[in-house]
Amino acid sequence: MTVYVPEDFTSDEADVLRRYFTNLDGPVFALVNLPEVVKGALFARYSRSPKSLRRLFLDEFVNDLVIDGDETIDATVGLDRAEELYEKVFFEYGDDSVAQLGGVHLACEQASNLLTKILEWGRLMSYLEQSTRYIGYDARLGGRYRFFRDPEVLNSALGTRYVGDMDRMFDAYSAAVNKVTDHVRDSIPQDPDDSDFVYRQATRAKALDAVRGMLPAAALSNVGIYGTGQAFEALLLRMRAHPLPEAQHYAELMLHELRKVIPSFLRRVDLPDRGGAWSGYLSATRAGTSAEVARLLGDVPNEPAPEVSLVDFDPEAEDKLIAAICYSHSHLPETVILDRVRSMGVDDKVSLLRAYVGERSNRRHKPGRAFERSGYRFDVLSDYGAFRDLQRHRMLTIEWQSLTPNHGYTRPELVVDADAGPLFDETMDRSARLFDDMKSSFPEQAAYAVCMAYRLRYVMQFNAREAIHMLELRSAPQGHPSYRRVALEMHRLIGEQAGHHAIAAAMSHMTLEAPELERLASERAAEARRRDM
Repeated sequence: MTVYVPEDFTSDEADVLRRYFTNLDGPVFALVNLPEVVKGALFARYSRSPKSLRRLFLDEFVNDLVIDGDETIDATVGLDRAEELYEKVFFEYGDDSVAQLGGVHLACEQASNLLTKILEWGRLMSYLEQSTRYIGYDARLGGRYRFFRDPEVLNSALGTRYVGDMDRMFDAYSAAVNKVTDHVRDSIPQDPDDSDFVYRQATRAKALDAVRGMLPAAALSNVGIYGTGQAFEALLLRMRAHPLPEAQHYAELMLHELRKVIPSFLRRVDLPDRGGAWSGYLSATRAGTSAEVARLLGDVPNEPAPEVSLVDFDPEAEDKLIAAICYSHSHLPETVILDRVRSMGVDDKVSLLRAYVGERSNRRHKPGRAFERSGYRFDVLSDYGAFRDLQRHRMLTIEWQSLTPNHGYTRPELVVDADAGPLFDETMDRSARLFDDMKSSFPEQAAYAVCMAYRLRYVMQFNAREAIHMLELRSAPQGHPSYRRVALEMHRLIGEQAGHHAIAAAMSHMTLEAPELERLASERAAEARRRDM
């Protein structure tokens, strides 16, 4: 049994790929010798394609590039040693800022959905992940369904059961996708102005949205990462300290490839008194804290809770925000400005706020950093699919609990309407039973069995400026219904529970009504752009 499925390339294809990818047979590889715009475009296309990055490059990009001058390059060889200047400045003198100046585009393929959340933890990196709404997960990879096969689990007494249950979950997902797609197309007529392609794409996306909760967390994904040497170093040290075996193994694959491109920046990772000590610290604090929390809170019952709760906010947020608006236009201390703001009338406060926010003709027109003066903390209990999307926002603090089936699951009404409810419920039951049977022997890997419809508890803390960006984006018409619901409830709580009506009103590009086909407008716009090219 192989954990990863290698790709097959012809000898001519391999000759081309060796110039631009650091290996041709592993799930982790770096991109080199390509213009930055090409690497960025590759990653952008990557998120909506079922293809691997190397196959995508061959099929859609290489013919548009002039590659004759690269014939002598072999990127799979790597570097024998680092640039001497980097070695001296970075390692001998300990100047970490140097490691912020060299970046790498790294492709991470065949990673479980548990691993993708670990990969995307860092704030100072850029990520693109394969989308569950554009790609049907019933397509096979190397003749088998795309889920992670943990070697320890497969070599245990549960190995056959694990593979069998996963296969049945993917069988059910495939059947449900077809049922829901047919139902959507029977229920929502095609607009005469829409092409067959636009209509089929939008209706298929709606079906994939509805049934993605049937996918287990073991489902594989591809992630494109761009980061500096410093950011990759921090990521690798966290992954080495993580209790999930997949994360530890993947860290070694990543380190091997990154050392072909930026070896000096990663030299400290293996040193016992540097990277070893750092990873040891992270591992020890995680284990110690977990044990103390279990001792102190292990017997507290889990009470029902709403999907979104606003657990902390500043009652004086709007006054402080207005004071922050005034600060850079004044020569007074902030304490004096704040006292003056408190004595202002409502009309003057509104006038200041309106001047600062201005006319936002586009949601990308966001007010300045004064909106970072105050923030909010939410406790969220949503399905894991919604968490996957919200977790990718990095200008905030997010912490999540372990994935279990114990909080129940959400089942979209569309699934019931399409007569796929029994199939959905049967899959949830299979998922929960597999989790329960795995958790004693494999406490970390048991989460692979949990389907994305099961709910996860997590906390999100962000300032008012990030709230404008995130809530407007996640309430957009093309958004998935599960995270749109979370974003709309957060917006309501900011205005009603916190009483921050002016801040809520500044979010003038919230979409309050969901369209019938979430992706229809987006598909129409994409087709129009294709016609104009």
